[in-house]
Amino acid sequence: MKSVLWFVAGIAAGFVVAHQVNQTTEGRRFFASIDAKAKAFGQAIAEGYHERDAELRAAAGPGAADGGASAER
Repeated sequence: MKSVLWFVAGIAAGFVVAHQVNQTTEGRRFFASIDAKAKAFGQAIAEGYHERDAELRAAAGPGAADGGASAER
């Protein structure tokens, strides 16, 4: 239980420090840079996922997109 308390205290301290840093112009630039990099990373992951999904669907052939339901008719 003591380690959970320290963990929560660390998170709270991190939020306080981040809030104080964000009050400065340099801090805002720093967080804007991190935000832009995180968005770019997320977008790259999503694009890769969609490309791979399209490849797998193309390799599976027709009827695979609906779980094979059209092949049973």
